[in-house]
Amino acid sequence: MRVVFAECSVDYSGRLDAYLPKAPRLIMMKADGSVLIHSDGGSYKPLNWMSAPCTLTILDVTEEERDAGVSQIWLVANAKTNDALHIRIFTILDEMDCQLGQDPGLVKDGVEAHLQELLAEQVDLVGPGTRLVRREFPTAIGPVDLMVKDADGAHVAIEVKRRGEIDGVEQLTRYLELLNRDPLLAPVTGIFAAQEIKPQARVLAEDRGIRCLLLDYGAMKGTDDVEDRLF
Repeated sequence: MRVVFAECSVDYSGRLDAYLPKAPRLIMMKADGSVLIHSDGGSYKPLNWMSAPCTLTILDVTEEERDAGVSQIWLVANAKTNDALHIRIFTILDEMDCQLGQDPGLVKDGVEAHLQELLAEQVDLVGPGTRLVRREFPTAIGPVDLMVKDADGAHVAIEVKRRGEIDGVEQLTRYLELLNRDPLLAPVTGIFAAQEIKPQARVLAEDRGIRCLLLDYGAMKGTDDVEDRLF
């Protein structure tokens, strides 16, 4: 991973156009090719980013741009879409490269891990005729929680969360991009399963053709009878 602290401006073009004016920011370039641009606020969410696979090209700086203080121009282009980031570097404040190696992956908390286990046992909640292929189905960027086959024999990747948010949808999207490159699996569709799914996450998932599935933890573990509820 390479991290660069720099005064920069960023132009994004693709599904829409966006612009970040000149300011000090953190630019993260990960080994998988993804690029994220962070400010000092906004919690963990980047201001802008480019998901892998993408390429980084150093462009020539014009005289006009050099006169404006630009020292470097980085073009980050997605290999599969027309999305692109033009990062204009004015001053590099600091930078560092570090090999992080293979990550062991996120250790899920008790509820989330149990939800995954229960859904694997009660896979019919996904739909009639659904069959479990494997839990923790491996990919190059980490395991998918569940891989199943639907009644028609098509593969379905399921990401299980206690609380479904946008980052979970992004995670499943990356898994699906990889899985659909395998001709033995494709076409692979996705299901985002959680006890609670945020409205923004649902909109994003449905826009990407990912089905949302609400999980009733109490009913699944047998401590709450749905039929006995008043509401």
